[in-house]
Amino acid sequence: MDYLHELTSCELCEHRCKVDRLAGEKGVCRVLIPEVASRTLHPAPPESYTIFMSGCNFKCLNCQNWSISQYPDNGMRIDGYVAPERLAAEAIRMIRSLAGKAMGADRIFFSGGESTIHLPYIEKVVAEARKLDPSCKVNFDTNGFMTEASLERVLDLTTSITFDIKAYYDETHRALTGSPVDPVLRNAETVARRAPEKLWEYRILVIPGVNEEDIEFLCRFLANISENLPVCFLAFRPNYILDDHPGASRTLMMRCIELASKARLRNATWSGVTDLPGRIRSVGGTPESSYNRAGARVAAAYAQEQRCETHPRNCSSCPTNDNCTLKRYIPRTCY
Repeated sequence: MDYLHELTSCELCEHRCKVDRLAGEKGVCRVLIPEVASRTLHPAPPESYTIFMSGCNFKCLNCQNWSISQYPDNGMRIDGYVAPERLAAEAIRMIRSLAGKAMGADRIFFSGGESTIHLPYIEKVVAEARKLDPSCKVNFDTNGFMTEASLERVLDLTTSITFDIKAYYDETHRALTGSPVDPVLRNAETVARRAPEKLWEYRILVIPGVNEEDIEFLCRFLANISENLPVCFLAFRPNYILDDHPGASRTLMMRCIELASKARLRNATWSGVTDLPGRIRSVGGTPESSYNRAGARVAAAYAQEQRCETHPRNCSSCPTNDNCTLKRYIPRTCY
C-alpha cells in the first residue's frame, strides 16, 4: 500500500496531527488505515454509488452519521478495508447496473464520516475507476476542514463537491465540532472562486437555539463571493449528543430562505422533516466564561454534560482525545 505513505506523518486536514497512522498512532480522527463503513447505490442528489468512509476529524454533537463518524471508538461494525481495485470495479459495475441506470446514478460519491482523512485512498480508487471508465464522475462530500494542499488535490480529483458549513462564528463552530471555523470558510471561498462549476451545493444544517444567529452572516459571506452559489439549508433532526434537542421548525427554515433572499442569494433551498419534538435539556455547569454567544453556550453545555473537558472545544489540544467520551456516546433516540 505504497500510496498510503503520507499517512506516516499525516497532515491531510487542518489538525495537522503528524501521527504515523500506519504504525498505529492516532490523531484527532482516531483512524489508522482507510476503512469503508458501507457502500450502496444512493438516490440522494447527486444520484450515485455512495461509499461511506469510516471516521471523522470532527466530533459534531449533532452528527446524523455518528455510527460511522465516531468509529472506531464506538465499536460499530463496518465493512473494513477494501482494496482500491476491487472497490473501483464494484462501483463502476453498480453504476452500470440496471438498478443504477434506473436510479440515474452517474458517479461515485465519497462521504462519511469525512472523506479528507482518506484522501490518498480515494485518489487511488478514482484512478482505478478511471482506468475502467475514463469519464467516471466523482463527488467529494466534505466538512471543509482540509489543508490548502489537500483542497488542491480534491479539486483535481472531483466532478462535484458537496460542502457542509456548520457555523459562521468560531466559538459556535468549536462548540459544535471541536474545531475552528477559519479553515472551513477559507476553503469554502476557494471552491466558490476557483471551481464554481464543481460546487454541487453548500449545505447548512440549521439547529434551533444553537446556530440560528449564524445563518444571516453565512448568507452574507457566501453572497459576497457570488450571489449565484447553490445553498441548501437542512432542517436539524434530533441526533447523537443532541438526541432530544428540538428539531428545526418549518417557520425557522422559511426564515433561512428569507435571510438568503435578503442577502441576495439567488439559489437557496431547504429540505428535511420539520417540527420534530424535543427539548433543550437543562444542564448545569455550562462553561459560560469560555463562550460569549448564546448558541455556543447551549452546544457546549451538551458537550460538557458528556464530560468534554476542553473549552472552548479544541480537539487538537484536548488531553482526553485518546479516551473521548463523546466518541463512545450512543444516542437514546434518533430520527
